[in-house]
Amino acid sequence: MFNKILVAYDGSDYAKRALDVAIDLALKYNAKLFIVEVADKDIFIKAGVSPFSNVLNAIVEKAKKDVEEATDIARSKGVNSEGIVLEGDPASMILEYTNTINADLIVTGTRGLSTFKKIFLGSVSSRIINEAKKPVLVVPL
Repeated sequence: MFNKILVAYDGSDYAKRALDVAIDLALKYNAKLFIVEVADKDIFIKAGVSPFSNVLNAIVEKAKKDVEEATDIARSKGVNSEGIVLEGDPASMILEYTNTINADLIVTGTRGLSTFKKIFLGSVSSRIINEAKKPVLVVPL
């Protein structure tokens, strides 16, 4: 049923719970797990703030570390997994990457790290639910 599962990840408790569920599903269906974190460097610009380049670099480095840790967890449980960090609008990039890899299922948490982002830009998980052409599993904490 599910050969490729994409989990949206950001290191938050919600994302960790979604990762746990995605790992369980990948094991059950012998699916490949794609762990995706999107570094949204434009959030500052959208909020009218001009960040320093070291802040932008820190966002990408944090995302790389998150994805590496999540991939290690999945592999330690016997799941064939691959991690990637993308840059851009989180919902748009997750949806685009879902199509690129032809994922059968998107797994996401109900919320991510940024309350600030939720206030100004809306919920990433809500956008994914509304715009995805594939099934979406939203995992509560």
